[in-house]
Amino acid sequence: MGKALDGVRVLDFTHVQSGPSCTQLLAWFGADVIKVERPGIGDITRSQLRDVPNADSLYFTMMNGNKRSIALDTKHAEGKRVLEDLIRVCDVLVENFAPGVLDRMGFPWERIEALNPKIVVASVKGFGPGPFEDCKVYENVAQCTGGAASTTGFRDGIPLVTGAGIGDSGTGIHLAMGILAALFQRTHSGRGQKVLAPMQDAVLNLCRVKMRDQQRLAHGPLTEYSQYGEGIPFGDAVPRAANDSGGGQPGRILKSKGWESDPNAYIYFITQAQVWPNVCTVIGRPEWAGHPDYATPAARLPRLNEIFGAIEDWTMTRTKFEAMEILNRYDIPCGPILSMKELLDDEALYASRTLVRVEHPVRGSYVTVGNPVKLSDNDVAVERAPLLGEHTDEILSQVLGFSAARVAAIKASGATGEQQLAAE
Repeated sequence: MGKALDGVRVLDFTHVQSGPSCTQLLAWFGADVIKVERPGIGDITRSQLRDVPNADSLYFTMMNGNKRSIALDTKHAEGKRVLEDLIRVCDVLVENFAPGVLDRMGFPWERIEALNPKIVVASVKGFGPGPFEDCKVYENVAQCTGGAASTTGFRDGIPLVTGAGIGDSGTGIHLAMGILAALFQRTHSGRGQKVLAPMQDAVLNLCRVKMRDQQRLAHGPLTEYSQYGEGIPFGDAVPRAANDSGGGQPGRILKSKGWESDPNAYIYFITQAQVWPNVCTVIGRPEWAGHPDYATPAARLPRLNEIFGAIEDWTMTRTKFEAMEILNRYDIPCGPILSMKELLDDEALYASRTLVRVEHPVRGSYVTVGNPVKLSDNDVAVERAPLLGEHTDEILSQVLGFSAARVAAIKASGATGEQQLAAE
């Protein structure tokens, strides 16, 4: 067993979620990820939403596993020299600063390329080139500007953002893919390059089926949407479609047994055309299978409220797991609504290393999400996130090859924050 990115060294200049989610993926594939942090402060998420006093928050620890941390004041002359040395020995530099920050630090692309012509410089930004390229963007802003919010929710309600981090972590995944492509291209070009992943672009890519529907709308109403069957006219933009399936199969979230007291006692149910006779059998309406008012998708469309009402009468008599077991015997697509608590208690997810319990020297044991992509020859254990500056000496001596005297001089200069911490 090996590591897919063994030998790849990543200089991690990221913070919060979009950048750290990218570099953590690279670390899970075996890259040596060196996280550069401000002395005494570090990534701002170390202290955000803290649940254990004086311990790094779960926000930080779940985004920064398998990395090494170096505390470095890059505004300090000695710190800047150390950063230049790190750039020379790294394959990738990843940053998600606000627009222009890296340039103001004295490290524009031209300077970085001069230090290391083979380096890949990867950036997350809110927007690509255009009128908004200098604007700061966060998760929900990306969801709103990328088209997700306008198409999420119920037709008669306000736009909604999703709880999934499609703006931050979704962009991080896109950026990681771009980095891997650039590293592969370097194997035959010999050159590094810039990689840019705007958050708006990443969200829009994840919403491409809605962009598909926007163009279809120019040629007539979207006949698979529930509102068409209800006789409600379409406007000039793709509407919010509640829980309709993006693939054109009517689907809804229905109550299951216990819904009165359990906010997650629901199941997602799709009336897929090829299993319609099976649906009729399961819910006790076999006569619907061949009846002209129900036999075809077109005939069913204006009767969806009635049909899903009858299906819900059936699902409410069973728990979501009982319903899933029965429906899967008949190949009827469905999915129980799983709460975070239920997922956290799912032993199968631990067995597959999708969830991993790790030990932390300050906060104790915690659960983190593991690598969602499984390779047959990538043997990388999920490790805890580093303490602030935990690997400063190690990186200066082992990665940069500095002597003990040089390391001591750097620390004495204050470039790593040692003097300030000692004074405090």
